[in-house]
Amino acid sequence: MRKLPRRKFLHLAAGTAAISLAPRIASGQTYPSRPVRVIVGFPAGIAPDVTTRIVAQSLSEHLGQQMIVENKPGAGSNIAAETVVRATANGYTLLALTVANTFNATVYKNLRFDLVRDITPVAGTFRSPQVIAVNASFPAKTLPEFIAYAKANPKKINFASDGSGSSPHIVGELFKIMADVELVHIPYHGSYVPDLLSGQVQVAFSAIATLIPYIRSGQLRALAVTTATRSPALPEVPSAMEFVPGFSAYLWHGIGAPKDTPPQIIDRLNKEINATLSSPDMKSRLASLGGEPMIMTAPEFKTFIGNEIQKWAKVITSASITVE
Repeated sequence: MRKLPRRKFLHLAAGTAAISLAPRIASGQTYPSRPVRVIVGFPAGIAPDVTTRIVAQSLSEHLGQQMIVENKPGAGSNIAAETVVRATANGYTLLALTVANTFNATVYKNLRFDLVRDITPVAGTFRSPQVIAVNASFPAKTLPEFIAYAKANPKKINFASDGSGSSPHIVGELFKIMADVELVHIPYHGSYVPDLLSGQVQVAFSAIATLIPYIRSGQLRALAVTTATRSPALPEVPSAMEFVPGFSAYLWHGIGAPKDTPPQIIDRLNKEINATLSSPDMKSRLASLGGEPMIMTAPEFKTFIGNEIQKWAKVITSASITVE
């Protein structure tokens, strides 16, 4: 075979590199050129679905292409996550991430994917406190009174959740550890709200949006919100950290993409999502759900997810929570 002169070889090599790089650069510049699917791992009408649809509607206007929200509920969002993990890494199939995904990394022992390895964090979208609420007839009027009552009556207070491994369950377990109380977990497959209203279960660590109508009507009593500071949605309700030092838990949502999605696409999505979240209208709409925009760069969101996995793994392991 005839050897190419060195200068000719270098010229061809440089040209080949430029050609191989061109599609990736172009993908960021022209993206999106068709509708984008966002897969939600929960049924329509509950918080992750609602916030995703609100953000997707506005993002469609920013990107000039329709963002189609598709619900694939089941296995605590694992079905949706696996769908996105298996999708082509081109930015046209995205995952609606929630705190549940970070629980699942420890709760489920036989996942066929790894959240950190297989999903690229794109952007946060929403965060909200949970509220510690009791039936209006419950004797404790404040969180310190609740803790004192629980200590005096170990294992006589039932706390409700959406099921084993759900956010109300795991945040309740964190509270048990940090307040040093013994509560009995009662998992539900449907809504636990009717039993909380009737007093069959005494307390729940629930999303504000779920319980705020009953709190405002006086049917439930809010003892505290689960974040470090008070919530604008319930400004008169103290934060749990005022009485249980270090206690903090957020419900949060965000967007992820399959691993190896081109960085240009991740950057474009992050920029447009953050621009969407910064609008006064978006802030108002998310505030109506009891929360606020969670604006982060993609690297910041990646670090945040890693920290959440580590934090909740300690609670899940301590409480021996597993879901098959």
